[in-house]
Amino acid sequence: MQERSSVADLANVLRRELDRYSPGGKLPSSRALVERYRVSPVTVSRALARLAAEGLVVTRPGAGAFRARPRTDSAPPPGDTSWQEVALSADSATELVPRSVDASGVLVTLAAPSTGVIEFNGGYLHPSLQPERALAAALARAGRRPGAWGRPPTDGLPELRDWFAREIGGSVTAADVLITAGGQSAITTALRALAPPGTPVLVESPTYPGMLAVARASGLRPVPVPADRDGVRPDLLAAAFRATGARVFVSQPLFQNPTGAVLPVERRRAVVRIAREAGAFVIEDDFARRLAHEDAGPLPAPLAADDPDGVVVHVRSLTKIASPSLRVGALAARGPVLERLRAIQVVDTFFVPRPLQEAALELVGSPSWNRHLRSVAAELTSRRTAMAAALAQHLPELALPHLPSGGQQLWLRLPESTAEPALLAAALRAGVAVAPGRPYFCAEPPAGHVRLSFAGVAGPAEIAEGVRRLRAAHDELRS
Repeated sequence: MQERSSVADLANVLRRELDRYSPGGKLPSSRALVERYRVSPVTVSRALARLAAEGLVVTRPGAGAFRARPRTDSAPPPGDTSWQEVALSADSATELVPRSVDASGVLVTLAAPSTGVIEFNGGYLHPSLQPERALAAALARAGRRPGAWGRPPTDGLPELRDWFAREIGGSVTAADVLITAGGQSAITTALRALAPPGTPVLVESPTYPGMLAVARASGLRPVPVPADRDGVRPDLLAAAFRATGARVFVSQPLFQNPTGAVLPVERRRAVVRIAREAGAFVIEDDFARRLAHEDAGPLPAPLAADDPDGVVVHVRSLTKIASPSLRVGALAARGPVLERLRAIQVVDTFFVPRPLQEAALELVGSPSWNRHLRSVAAELTSRRTAMAAALAQHLPELALPHLPSGGQQLWLRLPESTAEPALLAAALRAGVAVAPGRPYFCAEPPAGHVRLSFAGVAGPAEIAEGVRRLRAAHDELRS
């Protein structure tokens, strides 16, 4: 059982048993709870902390945990926040593109489902695939470095910037790199730097919902450019630049989310050329380069590696391949735009915490790093193959247009007779959470889709069970 499930289960049990104790009464010791429920001391500690946060339990260091006494003071009357509806909408009448913050597409991959629900909607590696021991060792070593808790350079540690520059390749140097608090932060900074509010920004269709949410929250107008199994179509990209006058195109050329497409060499060159002719920037989100599968073959170099004119603003991160909490990424750019990116980042965040940067350096410089990369490549390959085979056997109605050679997910098209919201609801009732396709489109989608992650589950056995549950959900809709 996953740790978070154990914590929730134990907290529920203790919550039900609180009536056995009088207010102020002492609960069994942590050791007794460990033995009684056969869980780890960490699980007991976290379960008690959860009850303490709910005001049900009081913990006293050295004394134990006690049932909280009921509060005698009456709750204050609720305030009147209705005025905020007017205040928050007052400026929208004067905005060319009203800013809206819709995090629903992002929360689908961040929210933890209920106990027992299989996570086909995850956005990160399962804990068993994360290098937890290597991360713990790296953080411990980083904390002992001289000056590790001091203020870092605003652009980031020189050694870490140099490492990212080598990862990008070509003629990119450390001077072209800024360290960011993960990829999402880097995308936010890039969009704010390159596109003023009210202007269009070209995006692949479908594309990453988190980027669409950032664009809309910044007052930008996402304009879709259709993609096929080889990625964005250059002819439609050129037409979109001419029709809209946009000055930014956001692209994921490698293992695109959600389709898994890889932009071929000739299209990669065309994308940069078309943007250059339009006087526009390309934001290259290279989030999945370290999520290549064993059968991916040689990977194309990033667009930024062969871009002397500074058309490409490159984004990458360590988060996807390491841990959701290792929020360390990089922006790479050339020319005057780099100063604008730097200024926005400094104003927004000052700098990325130095201990986190030091830990990232320790991690990527350790012998375990390459072993971790090889292990993840093998596991992702195995899980992708298992999920594709299970779907082909049990759910052939769901079309898989492209079997990716990298990334964490499969992108499936629903039959016309299957409504996307209905399937998602039935799947949850059957005990499996899947990501809806609708948030990946900034305009009307051509069909219903679902995104199934094979990286956020425990392994092939859980994948097989999840597909079985999805089959049951699909059958429920047809009955």
